[in-house]
Amino acid sequence: MDNKSKHNIPNILIVDDVPANLKILGDILERDGYKVRPVLNGLLALQVAEKEKPDLILLDIMMPDIDGFEICNRLKMNEYLKDVPVIFISALNDTKDIVKALEVGGVDYISKPFKTEEVRARVKTHIKLHQQSDELLKQSKELQELIATKDKFFSIIAHDLRGPMGGLMGLTEIMAEELQDMSPTEVQSFTLSIRDSAANLFRLLENLLHWSKIQQGLITFKPEEASLRSIIDESLLVILESAKNKEIQIINSISSEIDIIADSNMLQTIIRNLVSNAIKFTPQGGKIWLSSEINKNHFVEISIKDTGIGMSSTMVNDLFRIDVKTDRVGTNNEPSTGLGLILCKEFIEMHGGKLSVQSEVKKGSKFSFTIPTK
Repeated sequence: MDNKSKHNIPNILIVDDVPANLKILGDILERDGYKVRPVLNGLLALQVAEKEKPDLILLDIMMPDIDGFEICNRLKMNEYLKDVPVIFISALNDTKDIVKALEVGGVDYISKPFKTEEVRARVKTHIKLHQQSDELLKQSKELQELIATKDKFFSIIAHDLRGPMGGLMGLTEIMAEELQDMSPTEVQSFTLSIRDSAANLFRLLENLLHWSKIQQGLITFKPEEASLRSIIDESLLVILESAKNKEIQIINSISSEIDIIADSNMLQTIIRNLVSNAIKFTPQGGKIWLSSEINKNHFVEISIKDTGIGMSSTMVNDLFRIDVKTDRVGTNNEPSTGLGLILCKEFIEMHGGKLSVQSEVKKGSKFSFTIPTK
């Protein structure tokens, strides 16, 4: 039996102070393919359940240390174990005992002497109900995550697109109304601002489109052999002007002798986003270093390090959460959504690589990621 099959076998904890009862019940349930763990007292049952959470507990009431009612009470007060279904199985068959068993959290009650088919049927029913409940909880969690993702997506569209779009419209309106009174220097300044707004808007739209396609499974991953340095150089061409405007020096030490196996479009998107972020959060006159190093696993580690404003540990932890909005602007009030970093992480993981971040407030950040070499 493989590990996956073993993991999917329901495990049942049987608690009874009579060894013969444990043996009979264990034999019945093991024949039905369950993993059975028999224990002789309540305190031991709680310890065993904590160590490995059972899918179902068969619990006797009359025991020498603590009775079954108290055990069930403690189980239901335990955050880790409170959802485990408990079937009481006892010689007590008075109505008040059955009612109390259900009041303390039991899901069912079997009277002794028990019938084999009854035990099998009730165990099967409650195992199935428990599995369905777990599946519903899992689906509910996934649905909540999807809703949070959708809310973030609409937030980006409603808020973050409005910023650069509004700036672009405002600049063009001013130029349309006052162009005849502007000096050549003013015209050039407005033109550069319009270009920067359009570039920011384009990058945001590009990231939104890529991210949306990833969520729908529409992006095709096509890794091919390529020169790392060539892809890096091509990626930097479209963002060098932004660095020049802030007098930021980009020092590219990427080796020209490294060949990689990568989807070149995805890799360019990764580089553009990471270097653009470094430019965005680095003050005027700062520096950005790009470097590469082959590791022992035949992956190349590419690092982008800056002299920027850096981040706190809390900000680093929230970087790749789409449900957390940072509202952080660059050192020249450049807009930022955080979506680019989430996109980078997903593209890097498609390559089998990892993205890591080191940062310190007022001292800069270093983003490193790995991709396979030839």
